Amino acid sequence: MAKNKLNKNWLHDHINDPYVKLAQKEGYRARAAFKLKEIDESEKLIKPGQVIVDLGCTPGSWGQYTRRKLAGKEGGGINGTMIGLDILPMDPIADMHFIQGDFREDEVLDQLAVVLEGRRADLVLSDMAPNLSGIPTADAARMEHLIDLAIEFSQMHLKPGGALLVKCFKDMGFTQIVEKFRTEFKTVKQIKPKASRDKSSEIFLLGRGLKNPVEYKSSAQGDPALDI
Repeated sequence: MAKNKLNKNWLHDHINDPYVKLAQKEGYRARAAFKLKEIDESEKLIKPGQVIVDLGCTPGSWGQYTRRKLAGKEGGGINGTMIGLDILPMDPIADMHFIQGDFREDEVLDQLAVVLEGRRADLVLSDMAPNLSGIPTADAARMEHLIDLAIEFSQMHLKPGGALLVKCFKDMGFTQIVEKFRTEFKTVKQIKPKASRDKSSEIFLLGRGLKNPVEYKSSAQGDPALDI
């Protein structure tokens, strides 16, 4: 009974959520687009000409927002490169290179290398979240693991001066995650956008300036330039 009541409360809040209504009005696949929009407008993350990688990009609202920011190329298309990776399938987004698969696997990374053509990303985005078990220690470990993957990916594929934006939760190993960010990035900022629900412990971490970039060698592309 309690679970049914919780589901009904969530559904009521969701239906009446102004960001849900706004997402429907503006053609976004999820209200999460407005979290990225708010962070981008305050931090000036997305700029024409950039290479942007979106980890865990499904259903695609962050990709939709990013495309709108990069649109306007003469003759159509975008001024920049957008790449989305996810284990789950995703409906296409115009001008976005979508690679379905696990970005820890060589086959997926080789596909990524072909699109990057030796370049490194200006910005890596991750709205990934673990499947929750309800066991706090296990959920914290899963969240921390996802952040580790995003950091490791950035070390190999992000420009030394680039930025990584990830979703975290304050009740899931957050202190340790912040410390990891401070170890790997020159500046670290915590951001709670207004579009993030008040009841949620969700918070975003923005790291800028890699301290320890790693040279990545792809079997498909050879040695990509560090582009420092």
